Amino acid sequence: MNSVAAWRATGAVALMVGLLGDTTAFAADAKAGGDVSSAKVAFLMPDEGSTRYEEHDRPGFVAEMKKLCAGCTVLYQNADGDASKQQQQFNSVISQGAKAIVIDPVDSTAAASLVKQAQSQGVKVIAYDRPIPSAKADYYVSFNNEQIGKTIAESLVKDLKAKHVSPSAGGVLEVNGSPTDAAAGLIKKGIHEGLAGSGFTTLAEYDTPNWEPAKAQQWVGGQVSRFGKKIVGVVAANDGTGGAAIAALKAAGVNPVPPVTGNDATIAGLQLIIAGDQYNTISKPSEIVAAAAANVAVSLLQGKPPKADTNLFGTSTRLFTPALVTDANLKAEIIEKRVNGKPIQTPAQLCTGRYAAGCTKLGIAS
Repeated sequence: MNSVAAWRATGAVALMVGLLGDTTAFAADAKAGGDVSSAKVAFLMPDEGSTRYEEHDRPGFVAEMKKLCAGCTVLYQNADGDASKQQQQFNSVISQGAKAIVIDPVDSTAAASLVKQAQSQGVKVIAYDRPIPSAKADYYVSFNNEQIGKTIAESLVKDLKAKHVSPSAGGVLEVNGSPTDAAAGLIKKGIHEGLAGSGFTTLAEYDTPNWEPAKAQQWVGGQVSRFGKKIVGVVAANDGTGGAAIAALKAAGVNPVPPVTGNDATIAGLQLIIAGDQYNTISKPSEIVAAAAANVAVSLLQGKPPKADTNLFGTSTRLFTPALVTDANLKAEIIEKRVNGKPIQTPAQLCTGRYAAGCTKLGIAS
């Protein structure tokens, strides 16, 4: 069994047993320590370019904090992709009395000084989703970003070979995430690993500033003019850049659109898969990692270091395993799978307008 197939085969177990079991273990640790019943905990997210933070991460974190500490206060801020604004928000929550800060940094390098500043004042810092390589946070919790990159790339290569696309016919474009995002760097590293030895060359690659789809679309449009039919696939690091690549290809009159990858299983990305425009994405229910972060924060405040399964950039780390999604398993992974008793997405959310026919084809009842 190849690595993609093996990862896909274990995805459901990892999400339904491993992830939920691990967060339960975190909860047991969090409830075992001292009293933190009136603590303030900050949850600082990086941008609104992806809908996940408002729709999944924030609700998941707040819900878990209510379970663990009904009297605790969650201080939520979103930096709108502005590192300076995030620094101001960081300082603000400290001045408001936050004793633990969960931060998904806009700029992983710039966040190092924030970690040191907080720790010098006795404030715990949990790096969330994106690591902070140049400072030792108190904990880091995320999905396995390097494995995500490797998996979407290997999946794309497998699809090209299944369609008998010859490497001599051309190569792939690589649309990476933000150069200031250390998690994007891990995804990029994984993509390189996934493409290595495939026979398909990388025609060009681009680090998308702040993950902005408009910039990714503009870049891909330029590459279509440059390479034309030599583009046999696009490895995009998330659904936003993947959707941007598809838009650029369609605007240039490319038909059929070559396979394009994604990541995050956003509604827009899933709908593009349903429509046959996007090849894959990665399902990583943010509520699970958000709940884990809440448990870590409470455990640290109680003076009880939470368990870690590895060490990344000198920081105790917990990495969760998400699932690869294509049209072949979208129904099982997104509609039928339950997280906290609810489907990841519902037919009513996905099967709207022009996507209804695609849902019917995939056996998804609207």
